[in-house]
Amino acid sequence: MSFIEQLNWRYATKRMVADKAVPQEKVNAIVEAIRLSASSYGLQPYNLLVIQDKELLKKIQPIAYNQPQIGETSTLLVFAVWDKPTQERIDAYFNLIASERGIPVEALAGFKTTVEGTISNLDEATAYNWMARQAYIALGTGLAAAAIENVDATPMEGFNPAGLDELLGLTEKGLKSVVILPLGYRDEANDPLASAKKVRKSTEDFVISL
Repeated sequence: MSFIEQLNWRYATKRMVADKAVPQEKVNAIVEAIRLSASSYGLQPYNLLVIQDKELLKKIQPIAYNQPQIGETSTLLVFAVWDKPTQERIDAYFNLIASERGIPVEALAGFKTTVEGTISNLDEATAYNWMARQAYIALGTGLAAAAIENVDATPMEGFNPAGLDELLGLTEKGLKSVVILPLGYRDEANDPLASAKKVRKSTEDFVISL
């Protein structure tokens, strides 16, 4: 199937087959797509947690308002942004660029100054919102990758971030959860949306050509 056909196939799955796990190679492909996703400056100011422990998923479900997908998923992806874009994190990024490209870090001075100058002018709330937007770009990549792999996925903001951060020890890691993505296979017998027609604006209503 083509990419567009796969996007027509995907939807925010409401029920998943609890005893049908997503093969690890498909999980790995989705995770790798997320790792390679676009990010402002290439900074990737977030981490991805891959949760497959059933007991931990049971503890997460009430934090996610008992949405059934959390109990039915075989793999839950948690997108967690940095608590703050520290100088140490920025330095680590530029050291990585220098190492990967085989160039002295001093050669990146102009680019680094631009990044530092932009980020230093952001207040805490603006910095958090900017980092969350980067995580959402990666979320979109993950949704598309899941569709290509014929894996169902449901983006979720419906959870208590503070409760999830506490359960997963994210505060100690300098992270804050922003969105979660259970992976699985649609339960067509119990999900009323499984056979529903996909609804989007028409091209004429959606696209503005100038």
